[in-house]
Amino acid sequence: MILGSRGSELARRQTAMVQDALKRAWPELETVVEILKTRGDEQKAEPLDPRAGRKGLFTGEIERVLARGEIDIAVHSAKDLPSDAAPGLEVAGVLARASVDDVLISKQSEAIALPPKAVVATGSVRRQHQLRWKKPGVEVVDLRGNVPTRLRKLVSGDWDAIVLARAGIERLGYDLGGGGFDFEGASLRAQILPLDDFLPAGGQGVIAMQVREDDENTKRIVRGINDTDTFLCLEAEREFLRLLQGDCGSPVGVRATISGSAMTMRAQVFEPPRIEPRMARVEGNATSGKQLARELWEAING
Repeated sequence: MILGSRGSELARRQTAMVQDALKRAWPELETVVEILKTRGDEQKAEPLDPRAGRKGLFTGEIERVLARGEIDIAVHSAKDLPSDAAPGLEVAGVLARASVDDVLISKQSEAIALPPKAVVATGSVRRQHQLRWKKPGVEVVDLRGNVPTRLRKLVSGDWDAIVLARAGIERLGYDLGGGGFDFEGASLRAQILPLDDFLPAGGQGVIAMQVREDDENTKRIVRGINDTDTFLCLEAEREFLRLLQGDCGSPVGVRATISGSAMTMRAQVFEPPRIEPRMARVEGNATSGKQLARELWEAING
């Protein structure tokens, strides 16, 4: 079975996690990985218009290869997938969700206390709006590249801090438990940002496995390693983004969580030039995520 992946270190690690899960569930299954270059990888050095969004930049080419039958499973960071499914393709399963936190990373040797007019870099439009909302006076600048590239830019540059997803940092092997970590000889401090204020992107922390709709055998295999609660939460978050017509280039945060048989959904929607987001929260049955997403959409627009 052929798995398609981007070539970044994080993408390779995530694809290896899928391979390991498949091996545990289906010991006789042989898997190989095909590394594919995406438009987002090719445009790393070019600034992107935030109004255009970034969804599809890191997934479109992999989806086209999957649709042509050249690979069997496309492995994605779920937050990179457009909320409208590609024709003939579906997300058949997900691994258990990692942390959804965002992390403020600094070169300071002591606990992070951003100075007045600090410069913070992030490539996420959502995070840029959240920083301006919760940390007035901070200058926010754009940041491109994969996780190691972004960390190198922090170490070598004049910025006070950058913001990254905790899941990506930890999947690359860096332990945030002590409040910081060493990166290529530099000592970095890390502060977990509060989820009440810094709601994540839809799908953040989720590794998604996309297959062809008519490939019943591969769907059966992928469903054997699917984490049901994570799948239900992802489905609800993607439905909210679809209704909102939002993507990862839009200033939107949304998170679904499940406790027992109940699902809770929260959302933030930023509308420049207003600094404060519109916010809403709904609760309901965990198996009715799409209906909850509609209720959340109606509440945020009400």
